[in-house]
Amino acid sequence: MSLSIIVIILSAALLHAIWNAIVKTAFDRTTTLGLVALGHVIPGVIMVTVLPLPNAQSVIFIVLSTLVHFAYFYFLGRAYQQGDLSVVYPIARGIVPVLVSLWAWLLLGETLPALVWFGIGLIIFGIVLSSWKAFSSGLEKSPLLLSMATGFCISFYSLADGVGVRLSGNTLSYWAWGAFLHLFIAGFIGWRKRDTFKQLPLKVWVIGIAGGIVSMTAYGLVLYAKNFADLGVVSALRETSVIFATMIGFFILKEGNWKRRFSAAILMVFGIAVLGLNA
Repeated sequence: MSLSIIVIILSAALLHAIWNAIVKTAFDRTTTLGLVALGHVIPGVIMVTVLPLPNAQSVIFIVLSTLVHFAYFYFLGRAYQQGDLSVVYPIARGIVPVLVSLWAWLLLGETLPALVWFGIGLIIFGIVLSSWKAFSSGLEKSPLLLSMATGFCISFYSLADGVGVRLSGNTLSYWAWGAFLHLFIAGFIGWRKRDTFKQLPLKVWVIGIAGGIVSMTAYGLVLYAKNFADLGVVSALRETSVIFATMIGFFILKEGNWKRRFSAAILMVFGIAVLGLNA
């Protein structure tokens, strides 16, 4: 893998951690997620009007990804209502390569080498360490389950988009239509929270939409990288975002227990790297 692709993926990881921090610090996280979705739609509208259509074979994957994103936004918003960024984010992102490896084993019959299972074990241990309080006292079971549900959604749309973008014949077109179809997510949240939206100050609108543009940019970079590297390797580098999220959680959001959480994030990233290099 070239240095430029590595830099692109790491940049996407940092951007993704930033927009999740924006959602976590929002007063009304559901409303903010609606604005994030709108932040995808605005540039998406412009792009679909000037770009050619993606190949027909990829359309089903664009639709499938959009449907899964509905569930992803729901579980992510609920998780951030009840848990810290430095707990929710590492769990949601950290289990994705594990799930992808399991789907490949169960659905495609791929045999996983011993080092891959070692990587899975490291990630699971990191998750336990990150949310030890939830496992030991039960006080954080709800955000833990919501974070894991978010991770399941991420694994599903990651697989769909990984296949879809390669069938599309045009990465920009696939990216643009995926962003544009966030219109349904933004519209649904907008209708459900219509009274809240009427009272939002301009600053909140700007921050939310800016977070959406950051999110869209991050995923576009990942889609681009998937054309030039194995999906497992891209996913491994992509999930280094858990380190960025943990640092943001401690240094900016002042979330406590940083030694345990930072150690857990490092374990998960190491496990993800083992998966990416050996899967």
